[in-house]
Amino acid sequence: MLGAIVGDIVGSVYEFDPVKDEKAVIFFKEGCTYTDDTVLTVAVADCLLHRGSYADYYLKYASRYPNAGYGRMFKLWLKFNGQRSIKSLGNGSAMRASPIGWACNEAEDLLREAEKSALPTHSDPEGIKGAQAAALAVFLARKGYLKEQIKREIESRFGYDLSRELEEIRPSYNFDATCPGSVPEALIAFLESDDFGDALRKAISLGGDADTQAAIAGAVAHAYYGGIPGEMIEKSRMLLPSEFVKIIDIFVDTYDVF
Repeated sequence: MLGAIVGDIVGSVYEFDPVKDEKAVIFFKEGCTYTDDTVLTVAVADCLLHRGSYADYYLKYASRYPNAGYGRMFKLWLKFNGQRSIKSLGNGSAMRASPIGWACNEAEDLLREAEKSALPTHSDPEGIKGAQAAALAVFLARKGYLKEQIKREIESRFGYDLSRELEEIRPSYNFDATCPGSVPEALIAFLESDDFGDALRKAISLGGDADTQAAIAGAVAHAYYGGIPGEMIEKSRMLLPSEFVKIIDIFVDTYDVF
């Protein structure tokens, strides 16, 4: 979860100012901030802590933080006050799913929980699959699976092609906010990374939906590499509302997040 939030903040300034060079990525560049990725990740964490309704928590957090940059389909869902399930395949379902990877201890329970988290706003099968893939990757990384094992498991369950390399993806890759068009690439960024920061650089340098792809790659990298540099955590916490920090701290303690 923390990895997703740090990735969102670091990537926020590159969402509409894309870069294609890892060396051009500056951590905590002036103007970086949390976005809807963080708001809804904290909403999922809060919902898991209190065993509530995902729809209720999404509505509550979106009403408190209305200008966080929500996607078009999510705004449509808000317009109907959550009374309609929206058949979206956007990557919003995946960007917020990382807390589920820490809260569940069995893969099948996780897949059901990730589906529940997606359904209110992303009921398209691809939207559900994106949430499940992101959460399962965090779960497997946290459980000590090797990268090749994580790759095989995600590919076999979801049909994503993770055998491509960033060097072949990056030149022609453009902004894509769908799950099938962004989640596999974010996971490849993690798979090719050497450490947490490298995963963020690789995800952002795709030149696509930078904050969301850095959030997904960062969430898995956090679990896989066993933590996040303390300075990055502190800088991120300083940019968050106190309400978020409180929920994060409770979640970390409750689910033994390292």
